[in-house]
Amino acid sequence: MKQSTKAIVGVIALVLFLGGAAVVYNILSREVTPEIEMVESDGSDRRRAPDFTVIDTAGNQVNLSDLIANEQPIVVNFWASWCPPCKEEMPDFENVYQDLGDEVQFMMVSVVDGRRETIESATQFVAEGGFTFPVYFDTEQEGARAYGIQAIPTTIFIDSNGNIVHEILGKIDEETLRKGIDSL
Repeated sequence: MKQSTKAIVGVIALVLFLGGAAVVYNILSREVTPEIEMVESDGSDRRRAPDFTVIDTAGNQVNLSDLIANEQPIVVNFWASWCPPCKEEMPDFENVYQDLGDEVQFMMVSVVDGRRETIESATQFVAEGGFTFPVYFDTEQEGARAYGIQAIPTTIFIDSNGNIVHEILGKIDEETLRKGIDSL
């Protein structure tokens, strides 16, 4: 086989491979509405929520355990301002916060890496969106490590005793958020 024929066959094989990879990627990355599995339980099989420290918008350190001490359910959402699914779910979190913010604590944790996500970019995103829920900054990645966050957004539902009830990886909508809160 001539060198030019080999090159053409190689290019065709590469194009077919990349096209197949794109098709598989599109199929696997389609938006999936997460299902919350409701399990009747006395709480004995639930895992205690690991503590971590973040910084609030005033620059003060806040521990998750401080919020747990209030004996109210907590919704912890790990997000970043550059993340499209995170941006899409924020209005739903704001709606539920406005409706249930007196009954449930919201801990909206911006995963700050200093490059793609900074305190400034997160603060600007929140201000531009007009969001009023409490925002915290995980500048040391302590919360992300404590919960093994591999992708954002990730939402953790914690009951009033400080136990994890649900963890959802990926974007959630208002209905799913309310369903998760109702299970607490």
